[in-house]
Amino acid sequence: MGIGSHLTTVRIIGPSMEPALRTGDCWVVRLGARVTPGDVVFAVHPLRPDLRIVKRAIRQEGSGWWIEGDNPDSSDDSRSFGPVDTVLGKLIFRYSPLFRRG
Repeated sequence: MGIGSHLTTVRIIGPSMEPALRTGDCWVVRLGARVTPGDVVFAVHPLRPDLRIVKRAIRQEGSGWWIEGDNPDSSDDSRSFGPVDTVLGKLIFRYSPLFRRG
């Protein structure tokens, strides 16, 4: 769902970014934002172009990014498919839930 020409929203599904991001979290993404190592990014899965993924940018490799989930035991990421060429943007803030325990 878009909320502006350079912003969109994503809902987290799955445990790959726990504990930082959890299933059900809703985030605003700045599309086309400059990415730096450590940013959480919204990207196109290189082996499944119809799938969008959320992972942490680790380092730039050539024209792409090495991205990894914070929870390596539950993450399909660059460790299995290599660098990602299409990073769409970076997550900038969580808007739901507003507060969370733990």
